[in-house]
Amino acid sequence: MSLRAHEVLEAGTWDVADAVDRVVLDIEDRRRRRLKLDGCDGISFVLDLAQVPNLKDGDGLRLTDGRIIAVIPALEQLTEISAVDADALMRIAWHLGNRHLPTELDGDRLRIRSDHVIEEMVRGLGGETRHLSAAFTPEGGAYGHGPVHGHDHGGHAHDHGHGADHAHDEDLPDPEGMVNAV
Repeated sequence: MSLRAHEVLEAGTWDVADAVDRVVLDIEDRRRRRLKLDGCDGISFVLDLAQVPNLKDGDGLRLTDGRIIAVIPALEQLTEISAVDADALMRIAWHLGNRHLPTELDGDRLRIRSDHVIEEMVRGLGGETRHLSAAFTPEGGAYGHGPVHGHDHGGHAHDHGHGADHAHDEDLPDPEGMVNAV
């Protein structure tokens, strides 16, 4: 029998010192329901949740044997966007939303995954861009706090650029056939 994580413990509701291992996940993998994972300290398990989560820094994954794995957001290559005033930033945010791009709102700045084409559009709208490596926590869907999908996989293999191979739920007939994600 393989080890499974079947429950999410929200950050602050459990003692992080109790974690026996940790997984470092990008935003896409933090919003997945089924996935085979290898913890940083070697514990392998299957994430097997009833619903798609929105895992955050400090959340815990309770394994079927009672142990807890800590969730840590991966650093991703992001572009931080600023503008001369709130009106210009709002216009840029509208254009990002119109393209269904996952976007993190941070006061007077926006963050997106780095994309030279979008960065050129932002500069054309009067915005300024700066590259950084940071955890990415974009806004959730309009009708709840779930994920916003920013791209279509179209049945092709692809690389998310975060150094982790993984399979998607629709590609997985059973958890034993999953590809490692860490």
